[in-house]
Formats: sequence, C-alpha cells, structure tokens
Amino acid sequence: MGKAYKFGHDVDTDIIIPARYLNNITLEHLAAHCMEDAGTSFAQVVKAGDIIVAGKNFGCGSSREHAPLAIQACGVKAVIAESYARIFYRNSLNIGMPILECTEAVAGISAGDEVEVDIQSGSIKNLTTGQTFQAAAFPPFMQELIAAGGVGPYIKGKNKGGK
Repeated sequence: MGKAYKFGHDVDTDIIIPARYLNNITLEHLAAHCMEDAGTSFAQVVKAGDIIVAGKNFGCGSSREHAPLAIQACGVKAVIAESYARIFYRNSLNIGMPILECTEAVAGISAGDEVEVDIQSGSIKNLTTGQTFQAAAFPPFMQELIAAGGVGPYIKGKNKGGK
C-alpha cells in the first residue's frame, strides 16, 4: 500500500531524471533528483511503497536506464500508466521495477489516494475510494524476473550450479 503521485502525459526521461545529474550515478544521487523538473518536491516526500500514476507515453525521450533506476531508488513500488515509451518499459523490467498499464486505474486514482497493487494478479485497489481495477498480469517468467530484481539477478539465479 502506498500514496499515489500523479503525473500527466508524455513525462519524458529528462523530467524523471534531468541529464545534468547524470555525472554522479549513485542510486542515492539519482533518487535525490527524481522528478525534480516536474515542479514537485517528489524526491523529498516520496516514501518506500508509494506509487506513480501517469498518463500516456510515460518515460518517452532518451533510452537511458537512469530514469527507471531513479524511480526505483526512491522506493516507488510500481508505476501505473495508460502507456509507456517502449524503451522505458523494457528498461523498467530489466531492473525489476513493476510497471502496469491500466487506463481505468489512471482515471480512477487521484493524487494522494492510498493505492494497493498486487503485481502477481495485476489487481489495483484504490483504498481511498474503494474502487478496484485490473491490469494485465505479467506471465510467470516475467514475475520471476521482477521478483529477482531484474535481468542480471534473474540470470545469475538461473545459472547457479553451472546450469
């Protein structure tokens, strides 16, 4: 369960983590500047388990992996959006950050609402309003990848013991 932070359409990777902060790529540094150019104090107020809710084409722009890393480093549990830029979608899954597409949830969740997300089933509950939404659940192998923390840890786990 976490608080919803709502953003609009076409939030690009330079809004998520401005390029001027990429000279120091520690996770703490990325987290400290996440969404800084969105005109919010997001990085200062977000808590572990909180949720980002956004419109269409979230994560458009450059292909750098720093954008989902910055969001994940802030403690965000999941991102729910109407749609994602293709490379952001892939980069998010590569690092094990759950992202769900659900237009109805985006329309039915307001900033500040308490939201609960079940990654395995794709169920999204707005605890503030009592509404429930259904995103497509990830297939089992993708759930394993997310649970492992991304592609690297997933492959390491599969290759243990020389298999």
